[in-house]
Amino acid sequence: MNKYLFLIVNLLFLFIYSESFGQFQIDAQLRNRLELRNGYKQLIAENQQTAAFISQRTRLTFLFQNENLKLKISPQDVRVWGDEQLGSSSGVMGDNASVDIHEAYAELKLNSKASISVGRQELVYDNEWLLAARNWNQNGLTYDAALLKLALNSVSIHLASSWNSTTETVQDNFYATDRIKSLNFLWIDKKVNENLEASFSYLATGVTKTATSNALRFKHTGGLYANYKSKTLNFRANAYYQIGKNIADNSVNAFLLDGEFSYIFGNFSTGIGTSYLSGDDDLSDNTDALFDMFYGARHKYFGHMDYFGNIPKTTKQGGLIDYNAFIKFKISDKTSLSNYVHYLQLAKTNLTTPADKNLGFENELALQYKINNWANIQTSYLLFLPTESMKTIQAVNDAKMQHFFFLQLTINPMLFSNSKQE
Repeated sequence: MNKYLFLIVNLLFLFIYSESFGQFQIDAQLRNRLELRNGYKQLIAENQQTAAFISQRTRLTFLFQNENLKLKISPQDVRVWGDEQLGSSSGVMGDNASVDIHEAYAELKLNSKASISVGRQELVYDNEWLLAARNWNQNGLTYDAALLKLALNSVSIHLASSWNSTTETVQDNFYATDRIKSLNFLWIDKKVNENLEASFSYLATGVTKTATSNALRFKHTGGLYANYKSKTLNFRANAYYQIGKNIADNSVNAFLLDGEFSYIFGNFSTGIGTSYLSGDDDLSDNTDALFDMFYGARHKYFGHMDYFGNIPKTTKQGGLIDYNAFIKFKISDKTSLSNYVHYLQLAKTNLTTPADKNLGFENELALQYKINNWANIQTSYLLFLPTESMKTIQAVNDAKMQHFFFLQLTINPMLFSNSKQE
């Protein structure tokens, strides 16, 4: 912890009086979340007890900008209330908190149209199917990468590459097989008009064949995203196709389709959508048809009970279909009430899945209240009705209705800024 306090103090001394050199800003975030889990992530049997805990994210963001440089450093601490390891009755001897650097990168302006960003940074593109910030997770998700940005009139082009290691090495390039060793992507975005935006994405992602080998297996994913917004109508759609090799050196032939249509009328909005993630119906043909979402959002899709964070395991390679709808009512400028429904199915069945594709129904009733410009409260109650197929996949035969409740307070104040306010 001392090294992070030392970093913070030095940043303050370095930047707080740097008005003549550029703009400096300090932001904070404190996010506490109470969760009552009675079937969240994993079906729970009737005789098992509800889990209750409070987690906390504490984050500081130091941002310095001038004409040619943007420097962002964001240390954070993530903990569960009560996780201290009590050493004696007189005090606390350490704890289980996770103190790390969320972001630490520099963005250098090369000319009027180009810049390069190097370091640990969030990579958030389109609606986060492939690369996401995963903000539901208290830790969040960032990437160590070099990112080239080009701004050409109405077209934006981003080109990035990352090479990951667990330590400094003198030989070999071993890496865990469940993490991406080499991440490379291209993103081209076009502002068609004031209502329509479209983009093309291509990712080349390599994982090691084993944890003790240098051989890489690359998957190649390309596709399109479109987003149309007007005062009353919204429409978004994704289509991605995936080829290459998986860890077992089998050919990959997979795809993802996603679309949502919504309509706004007065204080009400409503929408319907479908997501289709392809899967395997034949596990013996040496072809992998299960779409890999890489580091895409998990909590954002396939229901907020988060049963499908690990798609290969939780669908037995079968893939997933999500039929969803929502209705939202804006009660006031500060308060809104929403209801979301999801009906989930396997995309394919195979020898390891149940014959019935139906997995279950989820309903979420959510309330949001904006206290002021820097604080808000969110709360939701969710229930899930599992089918016999879902019980079989999760090996919980006596599971009944599942429940999940959370209450979250987020505080985001600006602590300091040397920029002149109008």
